Amino acid sequence: MIRLIRSSIFFLILIVLWEVACRKGYFASPLFPSPSEIGSSLLQSTSNGDLPAASWVTLKRLLLGYFVSVAFGLPLGLLNSRSRFLQDTLGVTALGLQTLPSVCWAPMALIAFGQNEFSMFFIVLMGSLWSIMLATSEGVQNIPPIYARAARTMGSSGIHTWVAVLLPASLPFVVSGMKQGWAFAWRSLMAAEIYIVIQKTGVGLGLLLHYGREVHDIASVAGIMVVIVLIGLLADKVMFSPFERFMHRRWGTAKA
Repeated sequence: MIRLIRSSIFFLILIVLWEVACRKGYFASPLFPSPSEIGSSLLQSTSNGDLPAASWVTLKRLLLGYFVSVAFGLPLGLLNSRSRFLQDTLGVTALGLQTLPSVCWAPMALIAFGQNEFSMFFIVLMGSLWSIMLATSEGVQNIPPIYARAARTMGSSGIHTWVAVLLPASLPFVVSGMKQGWAFAWRSLMAAEIYIVIQKTGVGLGLLLHYGREVHDIASVAGIMVVIVLIGLLADKVMFSPFERFMHRRWGTAKA
């Protein structure tokens, strides 16, 4: 609670200083909107329903692509960590694809699948799958070998060693990979929504950003960026932070 209050006070002071600087004319550029202008734009887009609808459409696309990436990335990472052959083939491929900017998948998706939701899903999947897989693989490979040897001396083998020893020991790396995959999924989806326009299933936040750019509405663009940041922070607090606190308590590494 104290950390929340501290963060809230810091950002409140920052916003107030920003607003004062804009009103005093220190930032007299149309490319630097004041917090009140951004707030007014957000209020208008919320009242007419555009922002809530776009946020819901984007979240549905994001969660679908992300959880499918996790469902495939975790087992692929586990397999890759235990096989030299996969490390030299699938691992190298994943490393190369991870370095490819996610926006590069948009033209391919449009050509291959057309202007539809599957193209969106494909871009998010390709943008986040490989980072999750590589983080999981690295986490398992960094587990001290003594863990597996100790488990075998106590009668553990096969699937039991994986489930009861290796996977729990690699969870800190896995969660870091999932957080990284979430960030990559966001970036991928924003690129997809800017490139691919699907009016039938709804307008997402990425397309609202594009519309703001088209009409040179910098307050609207900044407002959508703020919403994206807030959703990212909320996701971290709801999805990842509780899991990290649990692991610290479970392994006895929590700060007193």
